[in-house]
Amino acid sequence: MEKILDFEIKNIKIYEGKKSTWCPGCGDFGVLTALKQALFELGISPFDTVIVSGIGCSSKLPDYINANAFHTIHGRLLAVATGVKLANQKLNVIVTGGDGDGYGIGGNHLIHAARRNINIKYIVMNNEIYALTKGQVSPTSPYGFVRGTTPYGSKDRPIEPCLLSLSAGATFVARGFSGDIKSLKEYIKAALKHKGFSHIDVLSPCVTYNEEYSYDYFRENIELLDGPYSSREEAISSIINTWKKGKIPVGIFYIEESNHYELSLFGSEDYSIVEEFKKQRELKKEEILELIFDKK
Repeated sequence: MEKILDFEIKNIKIYEGKKSTWCPGCGDFGVLTALKQALFELGISPFDTVIVSGIGCSSKLPDYINANAFHTIHGRLLAVATGVKLANQKLNVIVTGGDGDGYGIGGNHLIHAARRNINIKYIVMNNEIYALTKGQVSPTSPYGFVRGTTPYGSKDRPIEPCLLSLSAGATFVARGFSGDIKSLKEYIKAALKHKGFSHIDVLSPCVTYNEEYSYDYFRENIELLDGPYSSREEAISSIINTWKKGKIPVGIFYIEESNHYELSLFGSEDYSIVEEFKKQRELKKEEILELIFDKK
């Protein structure tokens, strides 16, 4: 992990943010807890961390954790996070959002962030519904899902986000369950250690607008895979075979060590656009002082 400030983390309370407005029992609480624990156990300073989010219940997460934050527009969280990371490689850039925000409005950005292998961590709280706007179908809602805007059942087939990011080139792909904080914390820690685009899809129940996909449902239907697999093809095949059995695959599916985007772009992990800008500004300042001095 990158470290900018020499700051020792002694208590997990340092990550405490504002009081949450999530519904009691919301699955996103589990993600927030797992993320705080992962940051604490790895000793990652909140001052060296930027959390970027879009729009939706899950995108409120940066308000509830003490770190630098950027709450951007719907679906554009990965684009903003890419800009933050390219400006300052030393920052730990974490992106948090939901399935509607990230797989619908921002679906195209997922593909390109994955293929670029930008060194950012993307945690998607997947409740299979647009919860903030009171329960419309999302890209991960099942076929035939009946809601107010789809009274005869959704005719759209759901996407499998982990297969999408794997096929697009992501070098770290996992799926967790917010009802299993201990395992989710370990997935997040592994993602934070990974140098490259890390995508964690999290099954995060919406207790208000999606009662079908409850904590009990996921506990009964998830299956932990024996990953990470040695090849992208093996990971994809294992996920597909698990779905065919009627089970939902979870676990770390794939990790690949490969040059991340910033290294390919700048040739060094030490190069910083922000630092370069500061140097240029100091040079100009010196030039101005020199001109003033010479005139004297």
